[in-house]
Amino acid sequence: MFKIYERWMRINCDVSSVASTSASRVPVNGARLKYNDVMDKKVEKTEEEWKKELTPEQYAVCREKGTERPFTGEYYKSKESGTYKCVACGNELFDSNTKFESGTGWPSFYQPIAADNVETEDDTSYGMRRTEVMCSHCGAHLGHVFPDGPRPTGLRYCINSVALKLDKKNAG
Repeated sequence: MFKIYERWMRINCDVSSVASTSASRVPVNGARLKYNDVMDKKVEKTEEEWKKELTPEQYAVCREKGTERPFTGEYYKSKESGTYKCVACGNELFDSNTKFESGTGWPSFYQPIAADNVETEDDTSYGMRRTEVMCSHCGAHLGHVFPDGPRPTGLRYCINSVALKLDKKNAG
């Protein structure tokens, strides 16, 4: 199943063999992800600044890589239209049109708005092998991506509600 994820990353990410920088992560097979100009300006704050700006639950998930309990988040059942943004920095992450019901208890999306808006990294915590998803602008932990999603990507971005803020589309 990871072959689907690797293929999607090769097709949808601007991958090049540039030298390693703090703005690149290793997404797949040692390739480097190159970010767009908007994301070149990373948000840099001290942990004390993050603690002042985020709620305790947001801080635990976004900065300490925690996970909210399933079926408890604000957006896991939401059907509202809009753009899901990073709660920590406002970076646009997911369009509501890519959201689907996965039955996992967390909001699930089959692709980000742009591959540049998220970073991925191997996560071997808790004795599991997963792929962590982070905001490419501020580094906030968002959740994980799995290769068991629907078409067209075959991916399931399983994201913590507390890491998101829905910017609702105008109703009229």
